[in-house]
Amino acid sequence: MSERTLIGKTALVTGSTSGIGLGIVKSLARQGANIILNGFGDAEGPKAEIAALVVQVGYHGADMSKVPEIEAMIAFATETFGGVDILVNNAGIQHVASVEDFPVDRWDAIIAINLTSAFHTSRLALPHMQKKNWGRIINVASVHGLVGSAQKSAYVAAKHGIVGLTKVTALENATTGVTCNAICPGWVLTPLVQKQIDAKAAALKISNDEAIKLLLGEKEPSMQFTTPEELGELAVFFCSDAGKNIRGVAWNMDGGWVAQ
Repeated sequence: MSERTLIGKTALVTGSTSGIGLGIVKSLARQGANIILNGFGDAEGPKAEIAALVVQVGYHGADMSKVPEIEAMIAFATETFGGVDILVNNAGIQHVASVEDFPVDRWDAIIAINLTSAFHTSRLALPHMQKKNWGRIINVASVHGLVGSAQKSAYVAAKHGIVGLTKVTALENATTGVTCNAICPGWVLTPLVQKQIDAKAAALKISNDEAIKLLLGEKEPSMQFTTPEELGELAVFFCSDAGKNIRGVAWNMDGGWVAQ
C-alpha cells in the first residue's frame, strides 16, 4: 500500500451519507484522513464503511439550512478532532420548475442548503485553517455553476454563487497555505439523478436504459456518468502537495458538457 498522504488531517464532508459525498469521503479516508460525516438517513452504514478504512469517524446530523445546527457541527468537529482541515461543501437539493411557477419555499431552501450553508461552514472553519497555515476548502458546485439549464433557476443560481464564493475565498487566502476550489460535475448517477431518470422513463413510457441514453445524450458528449469515486480522487488531488497552488478554480468533470 502506498503512503497515506492525509494522516493527521480531519475532513468534514456535508451531505456525505450517500452519493457524491460518500464517494469523496471514501477517497479521503483511504488517504488516512479522519472523517466527519453529515447527512440525513442511515449514518451507521456509512460510518462502518469508513471505519473499515482504519480512520476515526464521527457523524453530525446538522440540517444545512439551519445556522445554529451548522455552528454546532463545527463545534463538534473542534471538540472531537481539534478542528476541520479539509472542508467539502457538498450538501445539495434540487427542484425543477419554470421561474414563474417556482415555489418560493423551494427557492429559499435550495439557496440555503446549496449556497448559504457553504458560506457558514467556510467562515467557521477558516480560522483553524489560517492558524495552522494549511487547509483545503472544496466546494462541490456543478456544471450548472458554469452554464444554465431550463427549469433549474434556483439550482443554477446557487451553483453559480458557489463558484463566486470559491473565487473570493481563494483570493482572500492566496498568500497562505489555505486553498479553495470548486468541483463541477456533469451527470453523476446518484439517488437524486436516478429519480430524474425514473421520471423520464415513466413520462415517455420507455425503459430505464433508454431514459439514461436520452438524459446523457442531451448534454454529455462522453455518454457516460462521472462517478463519485472519480470526484473523490479529484478532491484528493486538490489536497495533495501538487494541488497547493491551484486556487479559485471551477474544475469541471463533465464528459465534455461545457466544451460544446
